Amino acid sequence: MTEQHQQNINKSVKKLTLIVCAMFGFGFALVPLYDVFCDITGLNGKTSNQAASVNENGVDESRLITVQFISHLSKGIPWQFEPMVKEIKVHPGETKLVKFYAKNDAARDIVGQAVPSVSPGQAAVYFQKIECFCFNQQPLKASEDVEMALQFYVDTELPEEVNTITLSYTLYDITGKVES
Repeated sequence: MTEQHQQNINKSVKKLTLIVCAMFGFGFALVPLYDVFCDITGLNGKTSNQAASVNENGVDESRLITVQFISHLSKGIPWQFEPMVKEIKVHPGETKLVKFYAKNDAARDIVGQAVPSVSPGQAAVYFQKIECFCFNQQPLKASEDVEMALQFYVDTELPEEVNTITLSYTLYDITGKVES
């Protein structure tokens, strides 16, 4: 093997190593970039993590939207967690209050955190939460139960083709991740 051939091989190995490192770094950067993209566009059903202001655009009484509520428990969290109402009808712009029930069935204290998702994804930017239990961690002592409030409205700018919105919450055990 000639010295020139060996130099070409070394150059190729360095380039390939650099490409692999860049791809690895890009893979890690995709998660936060995707989150920012979804927050901006409302895609993937991600809703805002901050309270919306009270609706000042009035109520569109010519339309009626069905809002469905679904709850899920992440694997391993020994809680009961469910909406107290499965479905309601709302006029765009109309403020509504619904409650979710949670009970810690464990023999230990647990801190839960609910993560919302809206379907269809395009409706996420029009689903405005004024007050939501998902904004805060939910610490429950062993066997404690609680009713948690969600106050919201559907923006009057919701596209005409959307007649049903499904709000889904997944509850996670974040006890080990809570800072004291």
